[in-house]
Amino acid sequence: MPLYQLNETFWFPPVTESLEDGLLAIGGDLQIPRLLNAYKNGIFPWYEGNTPLWWCPDPRFILFPDELKISKSMRSVFRKNIFDFSINNAFESVIQYCKITKRNGQDGTWITDSMQQAYIQLYREGWAHSAEAWQNEQLVGGLYGVKMGNVFFGESMFSLMNNTSKFAFISLVQQLKEEGIVLIDCQVYTEHLESLGARFISRNAFIELLSTNI
Repeated sequence: MPLYQLNETFWFPPVTESLEDGLLAIGGDLQIPRLLNAYKNGIFPWYEGNTPLWWCPDPRFILFPDELKISKSMRSVFRKNIFDFSINNAFESVIQYCKITKRNGQDGTWITDSMQQAYIQLYREGWAHSAEAWQNEQLVGGLYGVKMGNVFFGESMFSLMNNTSKFAFISLVQQLKEEGIVLIDCQVYTEHLESLGARFISRNAFIELLSTNI
């Protein structure tokens, strides 16, 4: 299949045109209308160098809120009230920590300056949201993503202490469930998210869920 080069319009090719690894298109920019059109169609950006790459992998790694798994150790963390939770209290700090926090098996970060500024603008326009874990009024973990309709698209998370990203994620999922969110997009597989209940579904099933919930 061809690899599509995007232009100044906000158009994307059909997601069924993705390569085997999920790569669909290259180029374009991170203007808000393009980003919103991408998410609506199950596409997300991921940078390589200074070039935006657009992905829609098959299968897709997702979490249904009703399938959230909370381990005994995390239930203990919640009972002990070790951390405090908030939403949208420190979006810019959360994305900055996601950008600079080192992760095992990763060399560098895919969150470029351009991506950081684009998602801050999404936040200011009410599309992007952050979840924060605090200890003694210090930010110690969190995540951010984009919410459209009844779907939350997770982007990145960070931990400065053990269990803080899990605490923020679990707390956010519980809050989103109360708000009527029916699907959380985790994009690609991680053991961390699998332990919390995320699993694969086919791309076709994922796109169908988007069509009925956005």
